[in-house]
Amino acid sequence: MKKDIHVVGAVIIDNHKILCAQRGPSKTLPYKWEFPGGKIEQGESPEDALIREIDEELQCRVEVGDRIEHTVYEHDFGVVHLTTYFCELLEGTPINTEHHALEWFSQKNLNKLDWAPADKPAIEKLIRYLTT
Repeated sequence: MKKDIHVVGAVIIDNHKILCAQRGPSKTLPYKWEFPGGKIEQGESPEDALIREIDEELQCRVEVGDRIEHTVYEHDFGVVHLTTYFCELLEGTPINTEHHALEWFSQKNLNKLDWAPADKPAIEKLIRYLTT
């Protein structure tokens, strides 16, 4: 039986651009793009995990808003359960502390990135949401 991995991702929008993070070469799914975030710890709510992860990864503070998508994707290393949320940047400027790249992209360029599979449904939903 494969390990269940519960993670959260933050969709941070600023000036009509979305913050995207590229995984490093030594990580699982190297060079794939994802939303910043990470694993939910035991006893932690998804929202609290996202606030903690953004503070640790990007050294800034966010407010977690509406849920965008929940995706379950099976990899050879485990089953990823990803929940993405809209997040508002409250304090600080995102600083790249652990990704290969951290970039702001316009909604029209999101489909051009090589996304991690679990993030793709959120991307599709986000593009539809932002173009209506």
